[in-house]
Amino acid sequence: MNGSTTFDLPISGMTCASCAGRVERALGKVPGVQRVSVNLANERAHVEVLGPMDPSVLIAAVDRAGYTATLPHSETVTDANQAQRLHHERWSLLLAIALALPLVLPMLMEPFGVHWMLPAWVQFALATPVQFIFGARFYIAAWKAVRVGAGNMDLLVAIGTSAGYGLSIYEWLTAPAGTMAHLYFEASAVVIALVLLGKYLESRAKRQTASAIRALEALRPERAIRVLDGREEDVAISALKLDDLVLVKPGERFPVDGEVVDGQSHADEALISGESLPVPKQPGDNVTGGAINGEGRLLVRTQALGAESVLARIIRLVEDAQAAKAPIQKLVDKVSQVFVPAVLVLALITLVGWWLYGASLETAIINAVAVLVIACPCALGLATPTAIMAGTGVAARYGILIKDAETLERAHAVSAVVFDKTGTLTSGAPKIAHLAAVDGNEALLLQQAGALQRGSEHPLAKAVLDACSEQGLNVADVTASQSLTGRGIAGTLDGRQLALGNHRMLEESGLSAGDLAGSAKTWEAEGRTLSWLIEQGPQPRVLGLFAFGDTLKPGALEAVQQLKARHISSHLLTGDNRGSARVVAEALGIDDVHAEVLPADKAATVAELKKTGVVAMVGDGINDAPALAAADIGIAMGGGTDVAMHAAGITLMRGDPRLVPAALEISRKTYAKIRQNLFWAFVYNLVGIPLAAFGLLNPVLAGAAMALSSVSVVSNALLLKTWKPKDLEDQRP
Repeated sequence: MNGSTTFDLPISGMTCASCAGRVERALGKVPGVQRVSVNLANERAHVEVLGPMDPSVLIAAVDRAGYTATLPHSETVTDANQAQRLHHERWSLLLAIALALPLVLPMLMEPFGVHWMLPAWVQFALATPVQFIFGARFYIAAWKAVRVGAGNMDLLVAIGTSAGYGLSIYEWLTAPAGTMAHLYFEASAVVIALVLLGKYLESRAKRQTASAIRALEALRPERAIRVLDGREEDVAISALKLDDLVLVKPGERFPVDGEVVDGQSHADEALISGESLPVPKQPGDNVTGGAINGEGRLLVRTQALGAESVLARIIRLVEDAQAAKAPIQKLVDKVSQVFVPAVLVLALITLVGWWLYGASLETAIINAVAVLVIACPCALGLATPTAIMAGTGVAARYGILIKDAETLERAHAVSAVVFDKTGTLTSGAPKIAHLAAVDGNEALLLQQAGALQRGSEHPLAKAVLDACSEQGLNVADVTASQSLTGRGIAGTLDGRQLALGNHRMLEESGLSAGDLAGSAKTWEAEGRTLSWLIEQGPQPRVLGLFAFGDTLKPGALEAVQQLKARHISSHLLTGDNRGSARVVAEALGIDDVHAEVLPADKAATVAELKKTGVVAMVGDGINDAPALAAADIGIAMGGGTDVAMHAAGITLMRGDPRLVPAALEISRKTYAKIRQNLFWAFVYNLVGIPLAAFGLLNPVLAGAAMALSSVSVVSNALLLKTWKPKDLEDQRP
């Protein structure tokens, strides 16, 4: 959004979906705010405002809503605060359980024929600290909600447990002398302990869903060795500038994105790109900050720092995806707005209904308390964001970056994948596809061509020299080497004048294809680039023919086969000639081919395919950006241009086509978890509330069920962390 500013504010005090919705509405009313997304799972508000804005205005709006917002801290500080809060919650929970356990023991012993009861004053002494010290958080949060005319989970817990505690006080004080009143101290104390248990387990699980961000943050080195005028100095990363030279020792992490200027080594980029095999690095190669240097010392020229580094962009993408709200969450938000008021009304109806039915006021209150306790809407608020955080986190670990929750939700329904050819399914670099020697000696033919191409930077020359290297052929030096503009190259080898070039050079030499005419025609029909090797001189003759073409990427065939196994159709969309497109399509089993398509027409082709279903477009170049934007889901391949990545909803950090079905698979699994979580969150309430209202569920069991609902939803989402891409050779452990 042009002219917009984005704030990510940590929010404290939220306990359920109602809280998140209220914070969202409060921020949305601030003038200038364009978009707000509040995530209960990571306790953050993502706010987009038009133009500059003082964040104190937003913080004040959150405060008026009854919650606390702060300016973003560094991740280290935030993580330390979370760890400290978790420690505090653990001790509060243990002490609350220690006090509540004696209260509930008599009830647990009854099935074994043991009937005993603690004196009323002992029950009071045990329950009171639980109610007002460890349960103080519920009263404070409930008061904040009531103060602004709203309701939340804490209000339900506070009203419900206070009713049970107050009823116990009343029964104790009004009981005839010498009799033992039926008290409910254990119900209020145990409910608070169970809710605290649920919140503690929930906090632990939420930290695990955010582990992907913490793992990426941990990759950032804090210091680097800068080489200045031949001297080595240890400096903070913040002190580095572009074009600074940085020394990276074996086993250290690269502190910056840059280009190797001296040294040879390997780099472990597993946590950044998902590529588990070390990548060789030599002068001229790029390195990524956060990757681990292997066995050699490297001198690196700094090319990107801070927010512009690859690692920073990856973290930003993952954070944005985890902060975003899936479309399905809108249903939950609408429900949560009316949920707490509706539960309060249901509790009141339960109270009055039982009393009118003839039950004692004591029974009516206990049943109403059970309704209040079981209806806490924690699970509803956690169902979607925890699944999204876990899904995007594990995807990032394998080099799949998902831009937002909407992309994640839509990707599960993809029915067709459109592939660009060059750089996506093929390597994008020419290789020798075929060669033929007139005398049958192909090794000698390749050696002669390699001698002519030695020292050339032309892509076809590199293909010839690579082939010589792969076959272990020695390449001699030629003399009198000269470039034949628009035709090829010539030189003298062992006293023979040789030339390697195109069909125009062949015709100018007065030669014809001869016995190689059939091969030339066939290979041209495949869209190959042909080069002829001839011997010049008084009696010129053709020595052989080379056919160059793009090669399939490893994994391209498996990717198409995996999509086909999932009933997802594959399409090829390219600007290349029909011959080369047909060869690639036949090799991969792709039936639908769109060749010789201009960049401007690619988007129109994708739009036409969208009429038949949900379409994903996979590409890597600038000319793919319009098609990526036109598709329902744009997938940019690793190593592609920034333009393509900005236009795409999913970015693959390495150019392995098998990551395409993997990205769709993790999207499908994450969406399935969202639906499962919402199903269970609603079922707990749909089943539990009527049971409580009809007196079939006491407050203790209601508290246990409520805590279980939150924990089960988060635990179900965490199962996504065990996901691994199928059939990928280079899997991360």
